[in-house]
Amino acid sequence: MENLQVNIVINPELYSKNPESSVLGHKIVSNSIEMINELGFEHFTFKKLGDAIGSNESSVYRYFESKHTLLVYLTDWYWSWIEYKLVFSTLNIKSSSEKLRKAIEILTEEIIEDNSFSYINEVLLNKIIVSESAKVYHTKAIDVENEKGYYTTYKRVVQRVSDFVLEVNPSYEFPHMLISTTIEGAHQQRYFSEHLPSLTDVEKGKDNVVRFYLDLVFKTIEP
Repeated sequence: MENLQVNIVINPELYSKNPESSVLGHKIVSNSIEMINELGFEHFTFKKLGDAIGSNESSVYRYFESKHTLLVYLTDWYWSWIEYKLVFSTLNIKSSSEKLRKAIEILTEEIIEDNSFSYINEVLLNKIIVSESAKVYHTKAIDVENEKGYYTTYKRVVQRVSDFVLEVNPSYEFPHMLISTTIEGAHQQRYFSEHLPSLTDVEKGKDNVVRFYLDLVFKTIEP
């Protein structure tokens, strides 16, 4: 990945027609992000999406076979974007500790919109990842979908940061568990801070989520 390009590539198993290929595809993706964030995944339907974009339900099905595959697509796009940020931000950092520190910040920080992708609102997409992405993995079809490569990008992100952990401490025994726990835990803390703040130690003006996971990771992997 030395020749870095802003090019989000999604597993073609996740769509029937690539939404990158048309204006309608862009509208389907951007409006689905807004509607899932507003309505919740359970109340989101292709019928409602079609109405919102001035098209019919069948036009959405030409791109995605179900709302589940659409949610997986959005999740894969998000992790591809995070991977791009990880590569871009750590490419020229020589210190293993600084690379890991930067990676943990990217995985746990509050998301701001990236103007590189005009039809994707990363802030809203992050809210969907925080509140809805468990529905991507907690499905009876998880093993079949895993074989099809639905979750390859997320696993690649965890592997990349796990490698940074092992650069800092090659003898650390649980790098994948540590990083996947950091990611999922940070998402949970963001969710709690908005809806159940008594379960967190988040303070306005202090990014305690980032600070907590930096402290946790580095203290955990100390030799």
